[in-house]
Amino acid sequence: MTALTLAQTQHLLWRLITAPSGVADGLRALGDIGGGLPDGLESVVNGDPRLSAVRRLDIYANMYFFRLLDAIKQDFPTAVAVVGPDAFHNLITDYLLAHPPTHPSLRYAHQHLPGFVSEHRLSADYPFVPDLVKFEWALVNTFDAADAAVIDPTAFAAIAPEAWPTLRLTLTPSLQLLPLDWAVLEPWQRVQNGTQPGAATFRSTRVRTWRRDMRVLHREVPAEEFATLTAAARGEPFGVLCETMAAHVGADHAAVRAADLLQHWFTDGLIVGFDPS
Repeated sequence: MTALTLAQTQHLLWRLITAPSGVADGLRALGDIGGGLPDGLESVVNGDPRLSAVRRLDIYANMYFFRLLDAIKQDFPTAVAVVGPDAFHNLITDYLLAHPPTHPSLRYAHQHLPGFVSEHRLSADYPFVPDLVKFEWALVNTFDAADAAVIDPTAFAAIAPEAWPTLRLTLTPSLQLLPLDWAVLEPWQRVQNGTQPGAATFRSTRVRTWRRDMRVLHREVPAEEFATLTAAARGEPFGVLCETMAAHVGADHAAVRAADLLQHWFTDGLIVGFDPS
């Protein structure tokens, strides 16, 4: 029989190490690799009386899973604190069976977890955990977002009044906007303070996260700011932003509130450019 090439060997070991139900089942699922393993896995991995080739490779398979688990736990510390390490372990086991990693970087191993946990049985016992996972994942995305220099507010002084209705703002790539059903900032903050997380209050919450220099920041915002900021992120012109604001606070107060928000967004570093055309 022809021996496996290096590339074929690497692919085989990857398939077996990442097999959901273990190396033995993975090997059975692969068959004899088209006759390329006449002596079984021992033709690729050395075994001995203490550890067979399958058991040796299982060690690497377990290390692979626990490395993934540890990486995911680092990004969701509050979720781990809420449900406990055992329940979180089981959650990630189910998640990786449904969504095995497809990217070389560990950073993307849990990109589907926010959607997955909302359908998982764990959410029946902890209904606020899906929103908590969304928030902690948003913090990760905020930290990893591309850099963008904050614009000098004085640049707006040159814009003619008649150009403002068509003005479009460019917002920082780090901005994340989260409409949540639960006030998950409560347990998150308690964990940050070193206390038990407890539960979250069932309350409609709107949160924005963003990065300023190397600091990841977050804030719960009122409905009118969230709606207006969402419209700005969608690329709507300033005239539409004012209309959005008016729908929440009334036409008489929209201009003043919009100007106030602009000042806050400048101060927070959310605005990185604009297009007056």
